[in-house]
This record gives sequence, structure tokens and C-alpha cells, in this order.
Amino acid sequence: MPEPLNSPTVPLLVTTDLPPDTDLAEFGRVVADAVRTLTCEEGVSHEGFLRGGVFWLDPPRPGGPGAAPVAAGELRFAALIGHLSVPGMRATAREVAARARKVITRAVAARYGDLGSPAAVLAIRAEDVGERTPPSAVVVATGGAAAEPAVAVRAYA
Repeated sequence: MPEPLNSPTVPLLVTTDLPPDTDLAEFGRVVADAVRTLTCEEGVSHEGFLRGGVFWLDPPRPGGPGAAPVAAGELRFAALIGHLSVPGMRATAREVAARARKVITRAVAARYGDLGSPAAVLAIRAEDVGERTPPSAVVVATGGAAAEPAVAVRAYA
């Protein structure tokens, strides 16, 4: 079993289907703010800070004259890739990702309703954050977080 970290910083990938007119920056804020408070198994809460980039994974819908209309209920695939820092939480990367998954899934469902499947939240390689985040990604971060986690995440980003 991996050794728990005292102040884990976990690279994360969050993906979900969203309505095609969704504001990506808003989606990013929903995800980033969801991890503001993470609770460990002992019931102790820890402040989390997520900084990352949010973007569409699928190509934009064709528009203009003669374009086929978007079917009602058709969704687009969005992603957020970033680093989640949780100072003071003694947990493995897998445990941090599992706790983040719970709060992110609830927050996305509360904001966007039942989209057919829950958001996927996965721990990824640190290298993937830089390699897989496109230059066009909208940067988002947890609002109102303490300075310490923010500094830790900026060091990784």
C-alpha cells in the first residue's frame, strides 16, 4: 500500500458531459470550489485548493448557414486538468482522488442535473497536466482558499 502523504498534491483529470452552451469557466469554478473542503475518514475536514485548466475535449459544433442543428439533449465532453493540494491531510493520492470524486460528482450533479453518468475524477501523472492541457484552456482555481495551498499548487503548475 502506498505511503500516505502529509500534504498531498495530486494531479487530477475531471471529465464529464455538459450541455453544449455551458460556460467552461463556470464549470471550472464548480469543480474547483467543490474541493474547498475535503473530509478524511476520521471526519476531520481539510482545506483543498485546485488550480487547473478547463477545456472542451470534443471538436466545436459546426455552425452557420446550412449546418445541421444540434439535437435536443446532445451533450459535449469537457475536461479539467490540474493539481489538487490538501495541506495537513494524511492520505495517498488514491484516497485524495476518491474524496475529491465524491464532492465533485455531487457539485456537478447539483449544478447541471442528471447528465446520464457522473463526472469521472482520476489521479493522473504530474507530467500529464502540462502535456495534456491545451494552450486554449481556461485557467480556474479554488476561490477563497488560504495562501499556503495556493502557493503549493502554483509550484506544480
